[in-house]
Amino acid sequence: MRRDLALHVLKDCIGDEIVVAVYQTLFDWMAINPRDLNYVATGAMGQASSHGLGLALANPQRQVIVFDGDGSLLMNLGSLVSIANAAPENFHHLVFENGTYEVNGAHPIPGQGRVDFAGMAEAAGYRTVETFTDLNEFTLSAKQFLQSPGPAFAVLKIEPGEPYPRDYGYIHSADARQRFRKALQFANS
Repeated sequence: MRRDLALHVLKDCIGDEIVVAVYQTLFDWMAINPRDLNYVATGAMGQASSHGLGLALANPQRQVIVFDGDGSLLMNLGSLVSIANAAPENFHHLVFENGTYEVNGAHPIPGQGRVDFAGMAEAAGYRTVETFTDLNEFTLSAKQFLQSPGPAFAVLKIEPGEPYPRDYGYIHSADARQRFRKALQFANS
């Protein structure tokens, strides 16, 4: 399924949740659903799941949804065990698997086509584990997945869709962090 179409499905399911997204999925998500509760984690490759865990533990009353990349998660596989051990019910982890480090030149990830991310999450102890390869199936199941108690994990087998601009200036700006901080403070007050 195309990443941008999957993100449009998610846009219709997301309200005031915190979304932690990385790299190309972040750029696409910012264009599709710009909002102040988008936590900008680019520049910390491999750390989306850890940042999401920290946000979920610090904000137990709010859902945290992580849009991770397969290459990014490979750099921090230990986070799967940490997340499952902490068992935050408000944590949903979606891995957009395309087999490449897309923003870094589309180089193949190690183990491309052989790595079983869903199997690793299940073995780590995530409460719910799903794999989606078809947009229609994902459209029918996305809301239910996001409403299931976490920690929940889903692999989305994707291909690039409509290319969106890569606004590195914004994602590395103090403004991005300040907007998120203010939105989180307002939402928690």
